[in-house]
Parts: sequence; C-alpha cells; structure tokens
Amino acid sequence: MANRARSFLRSWVQRLHTPLTRSTGRSYSRAAQGEIPVKMTMLGKGLVVSSLSFLAIESYRWKCKHAVVHASIKVEDIKEQADYLYNCGETEKLHELLSQFKNGEDPELLWRFARASRDLAHISKTPPDVKKRLVYESRDLAKKALELNESCSPAHKWYGICLSDVGDYEGIKVKIGNSYIIRDHFQRAIELNPKDATTIHLMGLWCYGFAELPWYQTKIAAALFASPPSSTFEEALVYFEKAEEVDPNFYSKNLLYLGKTFLQLKNKELAIHWLRKARDYLVRTEEDKEVHRDATDLLKTLGEKV
Repeated sequence: MANRARSFLRSWVQRLHTPLTRSTGRSYSRAAQGEIPVKMTMLGKGLVVSSLSFLAIESYRWKCKHAVVHASIKVEDIKEQADYLYNCGETEKLHELLSQFKNGEDPELLWRFARASRDLAHISKTPPDVKKRLVYESRDLAKKALELNESCSPAHKWYGICLSDVGDYEGIKVKIGNSYIIRDHFQRAIELNPKDATTIHLMGLWCYGFAELPWYQTKIAAALFASPPSSTFEEALVYFEKAEEVDPNFYSKNLLYLGKTFLQLKNKELAIHWLRKARDYLVRTEEDKEVHRDATDLLKTLGEKV
C-alpha cells in the first residue's frame, strides 16, 4: 500500500508539473533550491492553479490516512508538494501545509517553512500585527534549520533574508549590527552552493546598499560601530556579473542592478546595455513590472527613446 501511494503521488505530481514548467522556464528547479520567487501569472487559469494546489494538499491527506510510510519518504513527498505550491504562488496553502511541521527536526522542511512565512508576511492584505509575527517566525525557523544542519545552503540564505526583515522592527543599531551576520550567511551559502545565482545576487545587493549609503547614515554607523560595514560599487559589480555568469538572464532585478551599477561607475554604454535587457525582460511577476518601470525611467534620463 505504501509503495502504491507513493507511486500515485509521484506520477500525479509529474503529470501536473509538465505543462506548468513549460510556461515558467526553469522556475520549478530553481524554487526547489530555495531561490528567489518566480511567481506564475497564468491569465485566465487561476481557477486551474487553485484547484491543482488544493488537490496537492488533499492527496497528501489521503496518503496519510491510507498508507504508513517511512519518514524519509514522507518528507520527500512533502518537499515536492511544497515546491509545487511555491512555484504556483499559492503562499497561503503552502504555509498551511508546512505549519504542521513547525516543531519538526527536518531542516529542508524548516527553511521552506521560513520562506513561506516570509512570503505570507509580505502579502499586502496581511495585517501589520500578523506580518510582524510572521517575520519573527520566519527568522526563528531558518535559525532552527541551521542549528540542525549548518551545511544547508538555502537555510543560510533564508536566515540572512529573514534576519534583514527583523531589522525593520529593532532600530538602526540592530539593523546595522545584523548586516555583518547577514553578509556572513550569504557568503557561507555561496561557499556551500557556488551555482546558486540568487544568493550571489543577494551579496551584490548587500554591497550595493552599503556603497550608496548616504553620508549621514554612514556617520551614524561610524558612531555606533568602530568598523561599520562598507562596500563599493566595484564589489557589487563582481557579484552581479558572477550571478549572470552562473545563470544568464535568470532574474530581471539582476539585470537592472547591473545597469544601475555601471551607471554609478560612469559607464553609460554598458549601463544602457543592461537597462535595455531589464526593460525587455519577459514580465511574469509584480517585481518584473517594477523592474520594467525602473529600467524604462532610467533609460529616459539617459536620453534613450523607449
């Protein structure tokens, strides 16, 4: 019975993934590695996606009732379902699925739950008090995943991301202090998985953020810390270019920041090249729309016809 249940679930998942993967490129395999969200926008097919996601959860519940399986098999099945729901943008259903493993000991489920909690916190309809609770929940889940497995690259990545969110509630001193920790976890994630383009991109964002820090914030940081965090646009460029080398055209925001960084470095020709690529990137998500708008506006300031 256990083998039949497992075979049913896997074949069902594979059948559903095939058409969805075609419409979203590499997003499913990337989501499974904990990468930045690539939400599907299937116009006119929202009901189908919702129904399929519902079936994913129901099939798991059916299996729990009708088969007794080995724990490792169940974990693999849950991870498959979690990655499928994540790729469909079904944040609330994903959070519901993973919430039953909140007190578990599997780091792969915990970092996925941390990611889901963070995504739920950033949905516009989430009330402020719930958002704050989810932000701290996501940090704690990622931290627990790391305690269980220090060699888990996605756990390092998502701990860094979630820790950055916590800084919004704890003041400038904590936020700056956490920036060292965030940097270290991003770097460790890259060491463990040098082919993860999104973590490399995140290190580029870290460098870019401190390179463009206003002078008054730099003074505040210097007053609070003997050696405040700092970086340069040249360092940021290294990471953005490396991310693009690892996975070309993987993320609209990386293209945008390549353009913005070259603009900061006074290289107008290359800035225009990357901003055009960001502007022309296929729009799939709300973030892609924002990137398109920002790239278009910057190109206008550079005298480009758009």
